[in-house]
Amino acid sequence: MATAAHSSNPPAQRPQPRASWLAARRLARIFCLDDFEPAARRHLPRPLYGYVAGAAESNASYRDNRAVFDEYGFRHRVLRDVSGRESSLELLGRRYAAPFGIAPMGISSLTGYRGDLAQARAAERAGIPMILSGSSLIRLEEVVEAAPGTWFQAYLPADSSRIAALVDRVAQAGVETLVVTVDSAVVPNRENNLRNGFRTPLRPDLRLLRDGLTHPTWSLGTFLRTLLRHGMPHFENNAAERGAALLSRHATRDFSGREHLDWSELCRIRRQWRGHLVIKGLLHPEDVAIAREQGADGVILSNHGGRQLDGAVSPMRALPQAMEVAGNMAVMIDSGFRRGTDVIKALALGVRCAFIGRPFNYAAAIGGEAGVDHAIRLLVSEIRADMGMLGITRLAELDPAMLVDLARRG
Repeated sequence: MATAAHSSNPPAQRPQPRASWLAARRLARIFCLDDFEPAARRHLPRPLYGYVAGAAESNASYRDNRAVFDEYGFRHRVLRDVSGRESSLELLGRRYAAPFGIAPMGISSLTGYRGDLAQARAAERAGIPMILSGSSLIRLEEVVEAAPGTWFQAYLPADSSRIAALVDRVAQAGVETLVVTVDSAVVPNRENNLRNGFRTPLRPDLRLLRDGLTHPTWSLGTFLRTLLRHGMPHFENNAAERGAALLSRHATRDFSGREHLDWSELCRIRRQWRGHLVIKGLLHPEDVAIAREQGADGVILSNHGGRQLDGAVSPMRALPQAMEVAGNMAVMIDSGFRRGTDVIKALALGVRCAFIGRPFNYAAAIGGEAGVDHAIRLLVSEIRADMGMLGITRLAELDPAMLVDLARRG
């Protein structure tokens, strides 16, 4: 069995791509991560925008993911020399330039041309982690070759032998960190997809044709460009073998049948996988403790961006109890992060890294690789400014005493 190599070397620097005239014009009006969403809404056909932006059922979890940050206030220090600020951190044996990364997002290469590659290359250049989704439309081998530090997120196949084959494939590709998502055993109720006309497989009809005609920049620059240069997209990484085409009626077969999976599968993966193992989708402290006992190197607290169980609490609410049982595991987090202050609040409570999804999808959609570069720079700039205003020069200086729990005080 091939094993994944470990390295602490920084990624090779690539020249920054130049944005097209249209992308540069769009990016000139983007001043924070939230600004990407309305721009992407104008650029993308309604079904695709709805798929990325939407959540499950009543959006309760989606709303709580943002509301929780308003419940923490800062106590800053003043008259400290903060001229030497730097935002790097150590995570899973590697030094990263900033305490955030790009979360895994399916079909990113349908919203933006070669979107997964755009995100991975930009992340490598910036020195931050990026997690490639198992539902991506570009082969993981191609992405890892272009950006060797990319992590890979697996949705486990239904059969143990296919799980083992997928893990072998990921190792042979040279991936160092395998992220196993465990909160998707059952297909959720995303009625917003039905309202917006998004289906898997995609079904060509008059409504889809109309959406394409009314969004020509996406139709020509992403969809037709992909078809002409690379052929019909397939789900490339759900298993060891190539998955179904995006338009195939079999495209849903790899997204169901996981109801029987349990912790024994994670135990088998841990025995097989020699690289870093991260479990994503945990909220309950007992599950965090089991992950530690199973030998996981890290966990990502997550409610899937509000896209799975509606009413699941924000991972920020689950964080204090998770830290109590995590031991030496790296505790990471996602769902709802948009600002540098959001990231810093999580770091102060013990998180090692926060992952962000939708804004980077939108950035790749409207600006390609240059758009992702721009998004990363914006958030790094916010974090560095926030550190100075808090009176710190290193992320290790953050601690819970810098936060006030406004909900409890109220």
